[in-house]
Amino acid sequence: MRSPRMGLLIVAVCALSVHASSAFAVSGNANPLSSGANGGDATATRVITFAGREWLVKDWGATTFGPGPNYFSDSIRNVWVDQSGRLHLKLTKQNGTWYAAEVIAKESLGHGKYSFTLDSPVDDLDPNVTLGLFTWSDTPDFNNREIDIEFARWGNPLAETNAQWVVQPHYLDNHMWSFRQNDAANSTHTFTWEPTQVAFTTTSGTVPFWSYSGADVPPAGDERVHMNLWLLWGQPPMNGKTQEVIVSDFTFTPMSN
Repeated sequence: MRSPRMGLLIVAVCALSVHASSAFAVSGNANPLSSGANGGDATATRVITFAGREWLVKDWGATTFGPGPNYFSDSIRNVWVDQSGRLHLKLTKQNGTWYAAEVIAKESLGHGKYSFTLDSPVDDLDPNVTLGLFTWSDTPDFNNREIDIEFARWGNPLAETNAQWVVQPHYLDNHMWSFRQNDAANSTHTFTWEPTQVAFTTTSGTVPFWSYSGADVPPAGDERVHMNLWLLWGQPPMNGKTQEVIVSDFTFTPMSN
């Protein structure tokens, strides 16, 4: 459900998402309140191992792509796993150009509990920066099976909320809930996807739980898990500084029969 606290900002700025096809191609669009994408493919060549899984690293070279649109880089300056096994996503500026970061799980997981553990605070990201933790399918059916956990102020330094849960499409009633993420240095964020419901939780928000159980809960299909750090409309951070988020773990628990 679109929170009334986001007011006209949500009307003006939609939500973005990002995706990968079964051929390990990554795509992107320019629809700004989702962490997602559509149109055009590019092959991801770099693969990393994080949390016991293989992930593709999105790269579009000299071409901008969604979300944002942004320039995405698979450089170790933007995406790497440290000696403790933690994933780092970093926005960097190279030769005057800002580069975003994104990883896409190689395998599709389907119904179950998706859990993301962060090792850095995300309450005070630059107003132009978004962290997206989500599922996405390149197949457009069921709104690309996009389910989002997003941390962002959507370009508004004075925004009262800085996080949201979404079962796309976000513009329909009761499909999005916005809340305030606190300054916890470590936090865990989950969604449990079942055939008739998606339930979200957080360890560090003003609202600890929300669920959506409308008739259009997407069925499981060829969706994959994505994590990305990107710039709204591709605009530089307002403070002109690089931004980094650390993800210490990702787990998936399949839905029991």
